[in-house]
Amino acid sequence: MKNSNADLSRLENRLGYVFNDIALLKKALTHRSKSKNNNERLEFLGDALLETILSDRLFHSRPNACEGDLTRLRSTMVRGATLAMLANDLGLKDFIQVGSGELRTGGYQRESTLADAFEAIVAAIYLDSKSFDVTFSIVIKLYQEKLIELPDAQQLKDPKTRLQEYLQSHGLAKPGYEQLSVQGPDHDKRFEVNCTVGKNTTTASASSKKKAEQAAAEAMLSTLGIK
Repeated sequence: MKNSNADLSRLENRLGYVFNDIALLKKALTHRSKSKNNNERLEFLGDALLETILSDRLFHSRPNACEGDLTRLRSTMVRGATLAMLANDLGLKDFIQVGSGELRTGGYQRESTLADAFEAIVAAIYLDSKSFDVTFSIVIKLYQEKLIELPDAQQLKDPKTRLQEYLQSHGLAKPGYEQLSVQGPDHDKRFEVNCTVGKNTTTASASSKKKAEQAAAEAMLSTLGIK
């Protein structure tokens, strides 16, 4: 993995920030399998900074969103998959330092490793710059496309929740779910479930009862023309 000062300068260019203390950036890129002087404490701080920065941005950019909607929106922004995508945009897998075992198994490309490194870098920028405002502006720049693409909070709710909220808001009875069958061997079961609303019934199957209910609810939303 690249970790010379010259190599790290390319990462600094991508971040839009030049470190005064390059050791902070190196530590942010050091996995616990590589050294006791690793990025775990920085992850902790970076996680808190991301939540604060994104909460502020969502609070001001979504003035009509309720607390629950804001929480759902923020959750999509700080989940591991999103952080790993941002880490990949920066090419962090080329810079993360891991132990020999992790190197052999490709651990430096693991979603959790990439997400942790991204959080640690945010903390490193904050500590190096000694400025929340600087950190805020860099994080918002890195999240720019994700913020633009962020869907309406209603779309982030699971199908069962969306269906029940719609029915309640229109004074209608809540949907009914019925398990019709369970088929297949223990390691590959398929659950078939009905969702009923009034005279409408939809059916779906999935690898668990919960997933089948969600799929049946999604089908019911489509049947009722609910977006």
